[in-house]
Parts: sequence; C-alpha cells; structure tokens
Amino acid sequence: MKNHEGGDTTVESTRPAATPRRIILFPLPVQGHIGPMLQLASILHTQGFKIIIIHPESYSPNHSDYPHFTFKPIVDGFSEIGKHIPEKPDPSFFITYLNEHCADSFTDCLAGLLAEPGEPPVACLITDAEYYFTQEVADSLKVPRVVNWACNIVVLLVYNDLSYFYEKGYFNLTMKDSEYEEPVPKYPSLKVKDVIQTSRNPNGMVRFVTKVMKQVKASSGIIWNSFKEPEEDLMQTLSHDFPIPRFTLGPLQTYLPPSTSNNMFEQDRTFFSWLDAQPPMSVIYVSFGSVASISESEFQEVAYGLANIDFPFLWVVRPGVVKGSDWLESLPEKFLEEVGGRGRIVKWCPQKEVLAHEAIGCFWTHNGWNSTLESVCEGVPMICSPCDVGQPLVARYVCDVWKIGILLEDGLQREGIKRAVKRLMIDKEGEEIRERINRLKEEVKISFDEGESSHRSLKSLVDYISSF
Repeated sequence: MKNHEGGDTTVESTRPAATPRRIILFPLPVQGHIGPMLQLASILHTQGFKIIIIHPESYSPNHSDYPHFTFKPIVDGFSEIGKHIPEKPDPSFFITYLNEHCADSFTDCLAGLLAEPGEPPVACLITDAEYYFTQEVADSLKVPRVVNWACNIVVLLVYNDLSYFYEKGYFNLTMKDSEYEEPVPKYPSLKVKDVIQTSRNPNGMVRFVTKVMKQVKASSGIIWNSFKEPEEDLMQTLSHDFPIPRFTLGPLQTYLPPSTSNNMFEQDRTFFSWLDAQPPMSVIYVSFGSVASISESEFQEVAYGLANIDFPFLWVVRPGVVKGSDWLESLPEKFLEEVGGRGRIVKWCPQKEVLAHEAIGCFWTHNGWNSTLESVCEGVPMICSPCDVGQPLVARYVCDVWKIGILLEDGLQREGIKRAVKRLMIDKEGEEIRERINRLKEEVKISFDEGESSHRSLKSLVDYISSF
C-alpha cells in the first residue's frame, strides 16, 4: 500500500468505480463537528461516491439541504439524559454519553446497511474521531473506519499526551505557580496554562481522551479539516505518534460555495442592509460559537467593552450562551440605547458570508477550529477569547506562532478588550497582523492548486478509499 501522509502521495487522477460505492459517515451532533463532516460528505459525493449519513435521532441535519444523501437516524438515549447530567458537566460528558448509548442502535444500523440487498458495496465508514466506540463495531463487521478530526494538529498531539501532563501535575497548578506561564517542554510554542485550560474536569477529560486516542490509532486513517503549511513543524511528531494514513485536505469550506448550508441553527439575515452601509474594514464581528458559554459578569464585560469602543459591531448572542439566561436579559441597563445604530445583536448568522463581507475589520472569536479557519480563509484578523477543550491551544498558535491575532490573556475585561481593539484596528501592530493573515489566506488558495498539498491530499484520500 502507498504511504498516505497528508497529501505527500500524489494520485494522478480520481478514479471512482463504474458502480458508485457507498461511504457511511457518522458525525458528532455539534455544529463544529457536523458542519465539516457534511462538507466532507459533499466533497466525496462530487467524487462519485454515494453518501449515507447516520445520525442520532435527536439531532437531525436538514435533509432538504442534501437531497442526494441518505439519512439514517439511530436511538441516542437523550430522552433519558436528564437523569445523568452532573451539576457542572464538561463537553466530554455529552460525548461520552453518546458513546455509551448509541452503540447498539449504531451497530444494528451499520450491519443492516452492509447487508442491504441490491445496493453497491460500502467502501468505508468515516466517523467523528470522538466516537471511540465505533472502532470495535467496525472491526467486528469488517469495514474500514477512517476518522475525521475536527480540530488542528497541535490539539491532537496535546490530547495524545494529556495523561502525561495529568500525571506531571499540570492540572494542580494555579496562576500563582511559576510553572503556569512557562512553555510546555514538548511543545514550546504553548504555555502550561494553555494545557490546563483545555478542561474543567481533567480527570474525566483524560479518561475520555485516552479512549479516543487509542481508537484513532487503531483506525484505517485520519482526516483533518486543515492544510499542511501552518503546522509543518509538527509533522515529524505527528508521523511518529500516529503511524497511520493521514490526510490534511482542508479548509473544507473552500471547496464549497458560501451558500452551502451546514448549520444546525436558524440564521438571521436581516442585518445585512446595516452591514452593507458600514465603511470597509470597520466592523467588529463577535461570536463565541455554538457551544461555549460564559458567566453573566463576563457577558457584561463584553458589552461594556463594545460600548467603550468607537467601532460598529455585529454581536452573535446565541440563546443560552450566558449561563442561567435565555438571551439578552443580562445586558447592562440602557446598553442598547447607548450603542444605538452602531451595533447589531443577532442570535445566529451565516458566518462565512459575514467574514467575507468588506465591512468586517476583525473577528472576536472563541477560536473554535472552524471559526479560526473561516477567518484565515477570508483574511480577517482575530481577537481571541478561548474557553476550553482545544480552543486555548488554537488561540496560542493564532497569536504567538502565526501572529494573526491578539489574545485576551486576562480574560473578558472591558479595559483589555478596548486595548485589543485599538491594537488591531488602529495601531501599526494591527496592520502587520493583517498583512500576515492575508499571506496565510494566499497559502490556503495555493494549497488547492494542481499538485499542491490540499489538492494532492484529496486525490490521495479518494484513491485510498477506492482501494478498500
């Protein structure tokens, strides 16, 4: 078999079988995971494969957006989850719950699809990497499992070493400890505090991640929604720690038109006439993603920070983003009156289109990987407010390695927000950041040219799947 290393192996042409083979995909029902998986499915469909999406019954993608796909819901146990939620659940709790409650129904569904009469053969199963239970199922049914990793390479490598960091005592450190601000020995671009901030429940997170990493290494290959160049320095460590076929074929959204929908939420478009009226590169776009939550006091600091700057802003406030609040109840008194027409608040929006708009001057983000990639693809510099999981690691790379953003090191504080906006939107530092992210944007475009990394990697992936 050829060595497939994230686009290092060139495939001369895409060769789908005369009778289209089927690929079964099983995305995690979280916006930052399901979006890239559906993008991947759409790309593979253009390469001649028939697409089947298995999904938990409680979280169904919009079938009408994908008329050429077949959707298969499975029992997920979420009707009973209320009995099991701890007082302060971390993200790994919900994913672990799915792993423990989907196994039987997933196995039955996959076995039924494999045995379906009159249908073309199944080439492989592609699952979210965090569905660790699916490797054993795939092995028992003798179907190759390829995993889709929903973040960048450094997050995978740190997660692979998380048990080591746990045993080393990192998660017992506080801001008062001298080690807190020191570089991580194996990853000197990161600080110890970045690793600590990946989890609110390190014991549970380490148990979960250990299971995920074991089954990723047992899989038939791994796909990244990324491109190779920004993390070139990590490739040697990656090939050592994950000696399986690897494909860096993103950013996936670049393959598809902006109108392609991968959203789990209803999108507001009413603000576009307001956005059209703003000067070029003047608007601060603020969104903390589909899952992250902040406290009421942090929410108010964001509001005061926006009120104290002289730039227009578009602020996405997802219902539930403030712990214990439905939507805007926690806004400071008279905030809306004070900002007037300078600001717009929406529940959700078509982010790719917003970032591509000429009025957007910067993106204040939680640094979910998809949001970060979308910002890079449009050349929009970032103000970074990571929450947990992989976001602190991504933010550190954005700000200290790629130098295309400014990190709010002290969290959400109005004065720090004001300083960051000034640095990015007014000072010479902001001009330099904008130049760097525009160079990275061009690298993204080049990676899709004939013979370049993402172009080669897609061909390599199609050839690899066709070889099963």
